[in-house]
Amino acid sequence: MTELLTSAQMRAVEQAAMDSGAVTGLDLMERAGQGVIDAAFSHWPELAQVPHRALVLCGPGNNGGDGFVIARLLKDAGWEVDLFLFGDADKLPPDAKANYTRWTALGGVLELTAKNLRVAARPDLIVDAVFGTGLTRPLPPKVQQALAALGKIKWKSWSSIRRVAVDCPSGLNLDTGMVPQDLEKTDGVISTNLAQLTVTFHTPKPGHYLGIGPLVCGAVVIADIGLRKSDPERSMLGQPPDDSRARLVTPVFAGSKLPPRIWPGSFIGKSRHNGHKFDHGHVMVFAGGVGRGGAGRLAARAALRSGAGVVTLLCPPSALIENACQLDAIMLRPMAKDAPLSTVADDRVTAYCIGPGLGVNDRTRDLVGQVLAQRAGARAWRDPAVVLDADALGSFADDPAALFAQCHPRTVLTPHEGEFARLFPDLALSRRDGLSKIDVARQAAERAGCIVLLKGADTVIATPEGGASVHAAAYDRRVPWLATAGAGDVLAGLIAGLAASDNSAELITMAEIAAYLHVECAASFGPGLIAEDLPEELPKVFRAMGL
Repeated sequence: MTELLTSAQMRAVEQAAMDSGAVTGLDLMERAGQGVIDAAFSHWPELAQVPHRALVLCGPGNNGGDGFVIARLLKDAGWEVDLFLFGDADKLPPDAKANYTRWTALGGVLELTAKNLRVAARPDLIVDAVFGTGLTRPLPPKVQQALAALGKIKWKSWSSIRRVAVDCPSGLNLDTGMVPQDLEKTDGVISTNLAQLTVTFHTPKPGHYLGIGPLVCGAVVIADIGLRKSDPERSMLGQPPDDSRARLVTPVFAGSKLPPRIWPGSFIGKSRHNGHKFDHGHVMVFAGGVGRGGAGRLAARAALRSGAGVVTLLCPPSALIENACQLDAIMLRPMAKDAPLSTVADDRVTAYCIGPGLGVNDRTRDLVGQVLAQRAGARAWRDPAVVLDADALGSFADDPAALFAQCHPRTVLTPHEGEFARLFPDLALSRRDGLSKIDVARQAAERAGCIVLLKGADTVIATPEGGASVHAAAYDRRVPWLATAGAGDVLAGLIAGLAASDNSAELITMAEIAAYLHVECAASFGPGLIAEDLPEELPKVFRAMGL
């Protein structure tokens, strides 16, 4: 499953399954515990060969109940198990209490304190089942101190001790990907609890991919606990996302990998059919003046490489020679100061990319307005796609409402967090107060009346209707070298190029594919990447996909 269920949605799915009589809470807990062990043994095969010693940390809720199951199953397999509990056993939820009772028939329970952990025997495996989904507050100081102490114990060969988290490392908010902190209670010390492997159930959660989730989770495995029949995946890539459930942009559906010829291949125009160059769309990219055309050229090359049939770069007459010296396949047209768009664009233009390197000024605002006013002509069946990036966004920082009033459904805004904060100051990172990046992107898209692609390693793409996708450059798709000047300009060009064809799918689908290809190109090239390398890597990526 690639849907990213929030904590509340996951609880509702489990409750619905239990209310239907298809499963009991004890069944789900047993399957979860077994799923963690299976995942740990698969990840570290040496642990499955002979019994070892485990240190299991349990909390006061159902996450702790999963921990009791894990302890019991390991004990039954011949392991030595030391179990520590935070909270009052008499106040455990019913299913967790039942599994606590089963465990106490086999082994003891110690209070989870820093003091008790310091004298514990060295384990081969640490199981963190203290807090999982639903935690939105800082960890209780007692737990925080215990986990901090655990990381400082000088056990022999500490680095060989394996650490698995149940649902998430305790302290991580699985809705936001953040770790709430109470610095007054911790004397200003920020603590982060890390796992090498995180096992979650039924679906991944937003916090596994947002914020610092990928940093603290290690690797993430999804364990099937028997809910897929009662809660099947609602939409696959290539279809609009469900309005209430965010999804991960990864070529998997219902547990099966999608072949590249299906996704993204079947949505990339030139991989599907022959035709005239204009059948694949005409992208118009705006470039800045002398010495400021690099960002526009990057976007233009990305648009052409991604499949647009024609790409034209517009620039001031003074910058024409500079651009001509560096471009061949991309057409050039001078656009005089104050000249209207109608002097250079006709109704064959199917996509616009405006903003990179253009400058934050009144002229940029005016051009954005003219572009957004363009509508389908006699030779088109829908309005042109418009990608607004960089200075096209910055030019409206003092009056975002003026921009939103002009946006239409075929518009994509592609801000990074700084640009986002200027357009949506109440949704800025410093003012989110428990809202996730998905939440604020949805609100922004509704307010702007168009698609918002909020960039980052955890890119979120949202529609005005509430659909949302997360494209995460994380785990096995981690590409830190993509943080380079001009990479965002390339992404803007990719979106425009992919969306330009008359046969292109819905705009959010093309934005998802653009984000995916952006990272695929970075991963293919590797360290040392600069923005110019991204468009030139696309043919290699397409060949690797068999397109």
